[in-house]
Amino acid sequence: MPGLDVAAIRARFPALAQTHDGQPMAFFDGPGGTQVPDTVIEAVVRYYRESNANHGGAFPTSERSDAIVHDAAAALADLLGVDGDELTLGPNMTTLTFHLSRSIVGSMRPGDEIVVSGLDHQANVDPWIAAARDNEVLVRTWEPELADCTLRLEGLDAVLNERTRLVALGWASNAVGTINPVAEVAKRAHAAGAWLFVDAVHAAPHLPLDARAVDADFVACSTYKFFGPHVGAVYGRREILASLPTYKVRPAEHRFETGTGNFEGYAGAAAAVEYIAGLGSAYGGARAGSTRRERIVAGMTAIRASELELYRHLAARLHAIRGVRLYGLTSEADLARRTPTAAITIEGVAPREAATMLGRKGIAVWDGDFYATGLIERLGLAPDGVIRIGLTHYNTRAEVDRLADELEAIATSGTSRPA
Repeated sequence: MPGLDVAAIRARFPALAQTHDGQPMAFFDGPGGTQVPDTVIEAVVRYYRESNANHGGAFPTSERSDAIVHDAAAALADLLGVDGDELTLGPNMTTLTFHLSRSIVGSMRPGDEIVVSGLDHQANVDPWIAAARDNEVLVRTWEPELADCTLRLEGLDAVLNERTRLVALGWASNAVGTINPVAEVAKRAHAAGAWLFVDAVHAAPHLPLDARAVDADFVACSTYKFFGPHVGAVYGRREILASLPTYKVRPAEHRFETGTGNFEGYAGAAAAVEYIAGLGSAYGGARAGSTRRERIVAGMTAIRASELELYRHLAARLHAIRGVRLYGLTSEADLARRTPTAAITIEGVAPREAATMLGRKGIAVWDGDFYATGLIERLGLAPDGVIRIGLTHYNTRAEVDRLADELEAIATSGTSRPA
């Protein structure tokens, strides 16, 4: 199987041609939102030109718009390994989780319990806390091991009991890149009589996902994290969705979608999935006649291999810089358990200061807690947080070296300052 042709891939992302003060921009901000390929941009523009109408009309543009919504749900379902009628579309994972949490927790009784993780983005913590408070439901926290920022299954066993009705878990940590053992968590949650709600926002750009294979009951993601527009999607197991109370406008056809959808965004979301499937055909070894699902898995497998090789190089460069600390899983043996996302601190330099210095050089990284507030607080790094370097398949080894050289210069200036 050939490796990715990164130069050809980069040519499809117009934003990557940007410069800043005469230098090429280097985008390591993917965990906050990736850049998008030309076909996604074209799909959004084409929607406005050819299909711009509201839902349910008896005229061509509305009919085309309805078809686009159906196609987007089918495409995103293929990404997650489920069926299109099990998808709820909306603005983003956070909004959808807040909305669905009301229905899910509304099916519980006072004294029931929810388990959340101390490793997660707050979007898979705070909605459950709020809904639990409104329904006299208790929330327990599965605490992470801070030495390597992982969740141990014995820690889950300690908080599960006969009253547990839901476990909320991230497929991968958006702050430090840890990939969680979702299938094992599902087994334990189901054995306790609980559902599993998985936040796959950070995992979706980096891993082949299969909601059925891991036996998750809900899986949520946002397409702007994997080369698409600002759209969210949540898979819910069909029989569970049918059992839940709904909070909707009476005539609305979909039980969990509220208001007029972002139809142009849905067009772009379908195009983003097709982009990944195209990588599967071009680089992932998918054969002619493969289903879209098969091509998606092949594309994500190719992305994963390319990103891990690039991350190895990044990690080696970071370990060689005096004053830089890398958080989470750091050994070569643990590479398969993480995404290509690095969280670092630099001795003597605040994360915002370092990010600003890099930004002036045309290098985009994030600083802060990225809404993984609980984890950053547990690590003792609040309020400044960390510097987050997010690799994607369109990054290059030369960009990594450029970043590492700048970090080394920043670290040298920081450690040379008087205490």
